[in-house]
Amino acid sequence: MHHDTHKPIVGFTCGDLNGIGLELIIKALSDPHIVDLCTPVIFASNKSINFYRKLSPGVNFNFHSTTVLNRLNHKQVNVFNCWEEEVAITPGELNTIGGKYAIISLEQATTALKEGQIQVLVTAPIHKKNVQSDKFKHSGHTPYLKEFFSVKDVLMFMVADNMRVGLVTEHVPVAEIAKHITKESILSKIKIMHSSLQQDFGIDKPKIAVLGLNPHAGDGGLIGNEEETVIKFAIKDAKHNMLVFGPFSADAFFARGSYEQFDGVLAMYHDQGLIPFKSLAFGEGTNYTAGLPAVRTSPDHGTAFDIAGKDRADASSFLAAAFEGIDIYRRRHGYKDARANPMRKISARMFANSVDEKLEEA
Repeated sequence: MHHDTHKPIVGFTCGDLNGIGLELIIKALSDPHIVDLCTPVIFASNKSINFYRKLSPGVNFNFHSTTVLNRLNHKQVNVFNCWEEEVAITPGELNTIGGKYAIISLEQATTALKEGQIQVLVTAPIHKKNVQSDKFKHSGHTPYLKEFFSVKDVLMFMVADNMRVGLVTEHVPVAEIAKHITKESILSKIKIMHSSLQQDFGIDKPKIAVLGLNPHAGDGGLIGNEEETVIKFAIKDAKHNMLVFGPFSADAFFARGSYEQFDGVLAMYHDQGLIPFKSLAFGEGTNYTAGLPAVRTSPDHGTAFDIAGKDRADASSFLAAAFEGIDIYRRRHGYKDARANPMRKISARMFANSVDEKLEEA
């Protein structure tokens, strides 16, 4: 299968069939410039695409339908049919159908990613409740991908133009967070963040900030002791061969703009990292799974059942996730080439810049 190596094949999962996933995909991929950057493949069915296409009458969207991944049209958006049967789509409803087909799409897309038939995966949002089954017991995409690719650990990494925030714990009840904060878990996330900043974001000597778990980063042991007994030792270990600093008091760290001095920030739990990220990020944020052998991104929002099927969903975060995935793929491969051949690094950068200009014109 020969195609332009600078132009990756990007797979899109449909997410919950009754959420905003397919509407976002149709809106995002209706931009004719997208096929200059990648070959898009939507993992869904013609009928499900046509259902949502009718609900966004202002969008001009055409596609090439296929049932085999080695027969893609590289000049068009492709729909890879994961199922043929008629499915009852009911936008805005949380039901078993929405979850069942979300997982069919996800499993086929991740298999294609693992086998190298697609180079980048962009996942539309799923709902935690209706995807659970005997086969799927994960709290979300990130733990599923970790198991699917059999890697020891991955990092949920939120990235935007001005900040990158990773999490030690993801979808864990607040009452259970502290027991997951171990020296091993912190060190593992720091290492993944460090190598991702180098390979995926092209930063030679990344500076990483680590936040405390407790208010005021424990205030020297007055408010909780995880900083003194766990977090400081993880940072000390990491300092042997990486630029790692902290633990910082989370509120002041974000309020004073300290995050601007670092290439990556490691937060201890979901809201500690995601509230400032979603509030302070410039442009649209992307959820990136660092630590996988392949590239997977997703928008930083959920299924949005309340607006599903109403032609009101905004595709900008979804588009940002697709562009970020393409950029990471290029930087990752440029990084491999760069070590072998410095001239290639320059031409890859020139190519990336010309792509950025194209997008600005668009």
